[in-house]
Amino acid sequence: MRVKSQPGSMQGERVLLEVTTALSSSLDLKEAFSESHRILSRVLAADFGGLCVSNPGAPGQYDWPMVQDMPQVFFDRYPEISDECFVSSAVIQRPNIVLRDTEMLSRQQMHDSAMYAFCKEMHMPVERVLSVLLDMGLGWHSGFTLYRETRKAFTEKERTFLQRLTPILARTVRNCRMLEDLARQGDLLEQLFRHTGLESIVLSPPTTELMRTPRSTALLHRWFPDAPCGRFGLPQVLLDALEGLRRAVSGQDVLTFRRPGRSLKVTFMRLPGHSGRMPWALIFQEVQHGAQAPAEWRKRLTPREMDVVERVLNGWDNQTIADDLGSSLNTLKTHLKRVYVKLAVPSRAKLILLAQEGSLSSDT
Repeated sequence: MRVKSQPGSMQGERVLLEVTTALSSSLDLKEAFSESHRILSRVLAADFGGLCVSNPGAPGQYDWPMVQDMPQVFFDRYPEISDECFVSSAVIQRPNIVLRDTEMLSRQQMHDSAMYAFCKEMHMPVERVLSVLLDMGLGWHSGFTLYRETRKAFTEKERTFLQRLTPILARTVRNCRMLEDLARQGDLLEQLFRHTGLESIVLSPPTTELMRTPRSTALLHRWFPDAPCGRFGLPQVLLDALEGLRRAVSGQDVLTFRRPGRSLKVTFMRLPGHSGRMPWALIFQEVQHGAQAPAEWRKRLTPREMDVVERVLNGWDNQTIADDLGSSLNTLKTHLKRVYVKLAVPSRAKLILLAQEGSLSSDT
């Protein structure tokens, strides 16, 4: 896709609204991103682009739900060189932050890289890159990347525009991944109602409730017995969060409530519109936390690092842990990196798995 215009303020706001609408129009990733990519082409000029979804720690497990003018051989051979991809190695260090190629490595390093040579060999010459890792903390992540074959750099305005869009892109990937299997099976509301692993309430604000699973009311009473309630009998804290999301392009769309040994995650999802309605789903996930840190870890980790590990094993995301410990997100990430080094694990998923294996061995 090639255009000459830059994202001015009025044009940028208009395109942002159009892209947001397009991304919420479907729970099919390919459909939602292909339509939004067409709109984005007005302000972000690129020769190639793609959305890749993968499972960290599972080499070769790559799904490309959206691509633009990229040769098939690139996808066929990408697993061979994925470990040498300077784009993924850079953005994975700063999830949800848009990076330009010059923020990943120097021009000389780029030209000397295996990825640069690979792209030229695949007749997809790459001179400029704009990319972001979309990480919603669900055990997988997604990369959205735009490439230029000319030496015209992506501007700061273009980077800022994509940064504003990043939370919406991330939520779209998360929502589609969570519900696309249900959507393919037929009527989404019926499938949500029948899904045994989820409790949910679907609303068409401000006045209409469309659906409520049988156990969702009991779950709310159990978790919010004394909380003030408003419309639909929902706790006011949930109504306030929903109202904020309805009125703004971005906002906090996942709330986590904690009790000893368990937590409740409430995810707010804007569903595709139907018959003039703009429905929202509140998805409830109650988690029991059984994995315990092996006793020997206390000899290898500092007390602060153990505080972090215990919260990771309870299923908390990084921001929740940082808020609970009164530290910054960067400090929290530094603690996590030290934990990974000391315990010789590559990722959060492996840390949890190692703790589970330790719990099982101690029980036998």
